[in-house]
Amino acid sequence: MSEPSVSPQTVDPRVTDIALGLAMALVVAVVIAADPDALRHAGPGAYLFAAGFGALVLLRRRVPRTVLVVTVLGVFVYYTLQFAPIGMALPAVAALYSAAEMRRTGWAVGAGTALIAVSTYYRTVGNTPEEALTPYELVTDVALVAAAIALGVAVRLSREARVHEAHAAEQRLQAERLRIARDLHDVVGHNLSVIALHSGVAAEAVGRDDDAARGALAHVREATSGTLHELRSTVRVLRDPARASAQRDAAPDAAPTGLAGVEALAASARAAGLAVEVELDVPAGTLDGAIDAAAYRVVQESLTNVLRHAAATRVTVSAAVADDRLALRVADDGRGAGPGLVPGSGISGMRERVALLGGTLTMGDAPGGGFRVAANLPLRLETGEA
Repeated sequence: MSEPSVSPQTVDPRVTDIALGLAMALVVAVVIAADPDALRHAGPGAYLFAAGFGALVLLRRRVPRTVLVVTVLGVFVYYTLQFAPIGMALPAVAALYSAAEMRRTGWAVGAGTALIAVSTYYRTVGNTPEEALTPYELVTDVALVAAAIALGVAVRLSREARVHEAHAAEQRLQAERLRIARDLHDVVGHNLSVIALHSGVAAEAVGRDDDAARGALAHVREATSGTLHELRSTVRVLRDPARASAQRDAAPDAAPTGLAGVEALAASARAAGLAVEVELDVPAGTLDGAIDAAAYRVVQESLTNVLRHAAATRVTVSAAVADDRLALRVADDGRGAGPGLVPGSGISGMRERVALLGGTLTMGDAPGGGFRVAANLPLRLETGEA
């Protein structure tokens, strides 16, 4: 599990809007001032319109459609008053961009089309040479409209992609936390059950059978050491996932987490006084790593529940391959669960773990007495399956 990276502080959107508004007003004012006949066309009113086009940009996030409509109407009014030519598309560039960025692409396309259509019609039917539409101006206006809308759409899609990526990363983080919690519950729960049983044996044997007491305390010490090791490993994973993984891979004596480790679980249960019979008929290399680990956790949680609740004397653990599936079974001769079985976190965790891998898990009282857990898992994960 990797720690979330700290992203650099983003610019305040208000600062961006102010900068964009100032740029819009400045560009339009410069174009007005550059008109060859500025003395006749560029009065205070023209520059007031330039300031207005820039001021509208400040409202682009709250009311993008209103800003777009008012800007287009403002362009029409500007030319009706016969101010210096500034192009039909230029004053609306910021409004078109903002509408597309705020998921109003249809409105932006409609407004841009209206601007080009009105400009083309007016410049085509004009009676003076100044009003004649040149191909260069038409292409320029179309290019500005298209570029503004395309840029707005691109910025929006990029932002949505980042949000989706952050959400996916959060989901992966939550899944990893859940996996660690399940594994920790399985390991610690199993070891604490063993500790509790051997502690009881030691308490009863003290003064009567010191050898038995010492043996029970040795098992307690071993289980405690295993629990502390697992806790330290979990802390290392939380602090530095890459380093912890490398250390785990390099450890030659690490306990296997798979069907190969079931015999060690059985030995721990036998030491607690439970007769455990293991029957594994699964050739090496048959299972994917995730399937193998899930089978191990099912056996571990099942044995833990037997030690805690079943009052059983014998348990049978069997695993075999049938019809390209892994059939796993853990059955005891205890008192069973009865009709009022309420799944705890361990049982729920087993069921979720198996279901995520495409398997099924059933559990309940066995017909001849006792309790039985049966898991049916695929041998390998399908391509694309989590």
